[in-house]
Amino acid sequence: KLHEKGLVAKYAFNDILGDSPAIRSTIQIARSYAASRASVLILGETGTGKELFAQSIHNASDRRDGPFVAINCAAVSNSLLESELFGYEAGSFTGASRGGREGVFELAHGGTLFLDEIGEIPRETQVELLRVLQEKEIRRVGGSRVIPVDVRIIAATNKDLLQETVEGRFREDLYYRLAVINMETVPLRERPGDILLHANYYLDELNKKYKTKIILSDPVKCCLRQYSWPGNVRELQNVITGAYA
Repeated sequence: KLHEKGLVAKYAFNDILGDSPAIRSTIQIARSYAASRASVLILGETGTGKELFAQSIHNASDRRDGPFVAINCAAVSNSLLESELFGYEAGSFTGASRGGREGVFELAHGGTLFLDEIGEIPRETQVELLRVLQEKEIRRVGGSRVIPVDVRIIAATNKDLLQETVEGRFREDLYYRLAVINMETVPLRERPGDILLHANYYLDELNKKYKTKIILSDPVKCCLRQYSWPGNVRELQNVITGAYA
């Protein structure tokens, strides 16, 4: 049923590409976190695989048979974010479904909830999120019923959340509730030995799909190694795909 609903983590640690000491060390840290039940905060630049690590931690944990639910907090408008997180009762606002709806906390009960771009949530929602993490129960928008939830939180951001707390944009108490343990993903420029490994992997996938035998020339390899990749692995994948097309 979880597979039918899409509430599953597709990736595990074996799916993370890289032979560099930096990525191997990061994987080792993440594996140790999988054995814990504490909240995890994953820090890292865009395109460094934060959700890949979140899914891997879930699949290596004792919650692997439970749901894995992900929400990108930056992709939901502030007016709708609270109802997406906590659900809502019928008639609670214009456009609400007739029977109400579960939020991601209820959907993730017994499993893991991945809050991507956590640094983007507004202050008023931060207050509600902190209360849920402390009390381990939610109330749907427009409802009065208290619903217990058993959820492990993995949050991720490309922002310096500690600095955000200093500047008053992120609640300090919520930060420490989320960052019980934390880790940082490695940008591609800091593991240059993995650049061609990723490039060849994506090219092999395209060759299999289109039944071709395109390979990287030496000048192309040189260019790939020398570029700084500000968009990291995601940018590299897009470049390979775009060049192939």
